[in-house]
Parts: sequence; C-alpha cells; structure tokens
Amino acid sequence: MIKNLVLFLTPFMLCSCFFGKGNGIEMKIKNDCETTITEVRFTTTEKLETIYIAELEPNEAVSQFLPMAGNKMDGAYLLSYTRANGKKETIERGYYTNGAALDRWIKFTIAQDTVLVDFDGPVH
Repeated sequence: MIKNLVLFLTPFMLCSCFFGKGNGIEMKIKNDCETTITEVRFTTTEKLETIYIAELEPNEAVSQFLPMAGNKMDGAYLLSYTRANGKKETIERGYYTNGAALDRWIKFTIAQDTVLVDFDGPVH
C-alpha cells in the first residue's frame, strides 16, 4: 500500500520541484502600439508584490515572474500603465484562490485601442 502511494505521489512531487518557481505567475506583456507605454505595473488585488517596468517600446515584449508567497486570499490580477498621450489605464483580469495562482502565466497584448489577455490554463 505504501509502495503504491509513493509511486503515485513521486511524479507530482518531482513536477512541482522541477517546473515550479514557487507560488506565483509568469506575466508576459507585449506592446503592439506604435508608441511607447510607461509606468507598467503588474500586481494582485492584495498588492503585496509588484512587477514594475519603466517603459515598453513599440513591439517590445517582456516576461517576468510575480511571486505570490505572501498572498492568502482570493483575488485578481491588476495591470496598470500609461499610454503616450498620458492616459492611465488599469485592467483587472484573471483569478487566484487562497493566495495560489490557478494559471502558470498571463499574457497581455496592448494594442492601440484594446488589451488582449490570454492564460495558459490551470496549474493543477
């Protein structure tokens, strides 16, 4: 019985150690605008950790990991940035529960008049 349990749990333990960077989510963002966007911030609604990108040039893409070790509640992800004309925008998308990300990554594509958001799918 114990041997079967060990055989069953070993792949899960190896995957969590090998693939994981810990509790958090990879944030990918691409600027598909013709102008630079500035003051890019990505965080959770708990606002414990923040990814900050001073500026994102046209056609530039960036990927960074947001650690969520301190998050304990349910919440969503917040992206805020400033367009070249000075207009500040904030987007709330996605969901995490009990402080744990449900997806491996979230991808934002900022266009002239919209923001496309994509997720990879559940972590589990």
